[in-house]
Amino acid sequence: MPEHYRRLAALLGALTALGPLGVDMYLPAFPAIGEALGASPAAIQRTLAAFLLGMAAGQLVYGPLSDRLGRRLPLFAGMGVYTLASIGCALAASAEALVWLRLAQALGGCVGVVVSRAVVRDLCDERGAVRMMSMLMLAMGAAPILAPMLGGWLLAALGWRAIFWFLAAYGGLAMLVMYHWLPESLPPERRRQDGFVAVMLVYLALLKDRRFLSNALAGALPMAGLFAYLVGSPHLLMQVHGLGPVEYGMAFGFNAFGLILASQVIARLVRRTAPAVLLPRALGLLALAGAGVVLAVAGGALLPLLAAFFLYLALMGSVLPLSSALAMAPMGRMAGSASALMGTIQFGAGALVGAVLGAFGGTSALAMGALIALAGLSGLVAHLGLRRPG
Repeated sequence: MPEHYRRLAALLGALTALGPLGVDMYLPAFPAIGEALGASPAAIQRTLAAFLLGMAAGQLVYGPLSDRLGRRLPLFAGMGVYTLASIGCALAASAEALVWLRLAQALGGCVGVVVSRAVVRDLCDERGAVRMMSMLMLAMGAAPILAPMLGGWLLAALGWRAIFWFLAAYGGLAMLVMYHWLPESLPPERRRQDGFVAVMLVYLALLKDRRFLSNALAGALPMAGLFAYLVGSPHLLMQVHGLGPVEYGMAFGFNAFGLILASQVIARLVRRTAPAVLLPRALGLLALAGAGVVLAVAGGALLPLLAAFFLYLALMGSVLPLSSALAMAPMGRMAGSASALMGTIQFGAGALVGAVLGAFGGTSALAMGALIALAGLSGLVAHLGLRRPG
């Protein structure tokens, strides 16, 4: 593999990691944040729901901007917001303030997801995009492995606020690295010059495109199950099953290892089997894994629960690169908007999941398991239903 290809994957991986780091690193600190700010588990979970909502909403803005202004300018604007908001989170004095600051943090950080997918589409064909997306899954998988463990260590050594100081430092350093080494992938002659109405018409056209929706929903709906795991697992594993922050980080990291492993397997399989053939097979297995999660939750034993989580996350490592590459392949000059809409659906589903679990007080393991099972099944149903002609 050429050296410039590896460097591009590393740079885009660093951008993609903005979201996972913002979500996963502070999960072990949920009980400590609640105690320090005098807030309930549901109130602290709302800070995660706010982050997911910001990740969903902000992408709708950055997508058209990146199609109009190029990839770099919106990228640096968003990363600046992310860095400043991370500093604000480190200084937050109440759960309510943390909710709003987490929303701002996500409104900046979501630019990494939009721009990384758009750059892949700018530079790669369909099969090349699957391989590049699979390499980005290394960052998406490594962040969940390392972030909770690092968050647990920072929590134990320096307290929960150190986690957000770390995120601020990461954002600032990433801006510096991208400035020097990430090239502009969208030359001026390929940029759109749309106004607001035209942008809305682009989104409407994407929503009417059965091929795009079939593949976008194939990744977005199962992603809701991943977010249900993120929102519900701190209470379930730490307060119900008694894992400490570092133990939780290790369990979380082991599950995320499955995501990395499957993403690399799918990168090899796509060399001899078309992505459109592989995706429905992976979705079928994912639906079965979702059913396994709800059964393991109902059973109440820790080891089967961890095994079920591992299988679901591993299969997400196959589904996400396949669905992303297939959805983005025909987009051309609409790549930024398509990436934004796909991300909005993904993180919007995550915010909805957070709200649903919050309605149960943030402590219902069975509700979490049912949402994961429903998410896995719905991705398969949407993909098969929408890909049929007419």
